[in-house]
Amino acid sequence: MANLVAIVGRPNVGKSTLFNRLTKSRKAIVSDTAGTTRDRQYGKCEWSGSEFSVVDTGGWVVNSDDIFEEEIRKQVIIATEEADLVLFVVDVATGLTDWDEDVAKILRRSKLPVVVVVNKVDNNNQLYSAAEFYKLGLGDPQCISSLTGSGTGDLLDLVLSKLKEDSGELLEDGIPRFAVVGRPNAGKSSIINAFIGEDRNIVTEIAGTTRDSIYTRYDKFGFDFYLVDTAGIRRKNKVTEDLEFYSVMRSIRSIENSDVCILMIDATRGIEAQDMNIFQLIQKNNKSLVVVVNKWDLVEDKNQKVISTFENAIRERMAPFTDFPIVFASALTKQRIFKVLETAKDVYLNRKLRIGTSKLNEVMLPIIEAYPPPSIKGKYIKIKYCMQVPNTQIPTFVFFANLPQYVKEPYKRFLENKLRENWKLTGSPINVFIRQK
Repeated sequence: MANLVAIVGRPNVGKSTLFNRLTKSRKAIVSDTAGTTRDRQYGKCEWSGSEFSVVDTGGWVVNSDDIFEEEIRKQVIIATEEADLVLFVVDVATGLTDWDEDVAKILRRSKLPVVVVVNKVDNNNQLYSAAEFYKLGLGDPQCISSLTGSGTGDLLDLVLSKLKEDSGELLEDGIPRFAVVGRPNAGKSSIINAFIGEDRNIVTEIAGTTRDSIYTRYDKFGFDFYLVDTAGIRRKNKVTEDLEFYSVMRSIRSIENSDVCILMIDATRGIEAQDMNIFQLIQKNNKSLVVVVNKWDLVEDKNQKVISTFENAIRERMAPFTDFPIVFASALTKQRIFKVLETAKDVYLNRKLRIGTSKLNEVMLPIIEAYPPPSIKGKYIKIKYCMQVPNTQIPTFVFFANLPQYVKEPYKRFLENKLRENWKLTGSPINVFIRQK
């Protein structure tokens, strides 16, 4: 199970620059103003063969021009509840502030591994100034410059040494894992309770610490899968105020540990920005998707036209990935909740689909011949052969061409659409690569 590292600190200490450096995303420095694209604040960091997830808390603060210290404090508390390690970023130029000391108090109480990262250390004189951060009582400060990258290698070595090794889970292989995700009050708990019902004897829970996901084994009515449920869905949590940031931290956990994500959308509110944030997390992690429009019993007028309008609106917002099932259900009245499970099971099987090479070439080569990639600079691109790569997480196809560098994104999307038209890949992401033949 992937570890989660949270970056906390005051605005403008360089959290976002550090985040970009760790996740190797060459985006512009993420500014601390409200409205900065939110999906940038979550990424993966790879170092020395290990991988962990990084969340930059800074970007989640609302109305950052007049940041209330209270708002950031809440985020620090959430980060300590959800993360496995905290990088506490401070600025050597401004030195130690009262606010840094307040955060240090919260972090000391949390019993979590914390690394104090002194940022903007660009020359040796500043190394001496960094000593004042020993006052925080959180161990040796690590001096880095996230802008130039100096010191980040040592920092990553230290982070890996403090993260606990992935414990081998006691889960049986080959059993699908379904995660129910969505923003607060979309009906996640209700649908999980509706699935499990009162027959608790069929439930076997394998739980780790409170930060780990809980796996609920569900095996009745011909289904057998694990429901991935972050512990917080069961316990009433201490932090209720900053629900949006909280649910995103939670969703990261559930999504990373699942095969299929059941994204809950509230029928009475339609698709909102936070639904899109969670959808982007699902896409980034290459997970299969089933969209459930919950609270359908509360919609007055349920004719076919309303259903089509709703479906189109969802697919438009989530384009270009539109090949996923949408189920209209109600967790409260249990309307169509078995349909949700059946659909999730189908989507999982689509994810495992294997297509024989001869069949693939027989179908795809005539299509490519009829609609070849557009020629570039007078050069004609020929695709002569294709195959599915075995043993991959999601269906992955390789097309061999004489000039792979000239095949652009729109043509790859065309190939993906043709694959989806000819084989049942609904709900599953797929990879299309063009390689030198």
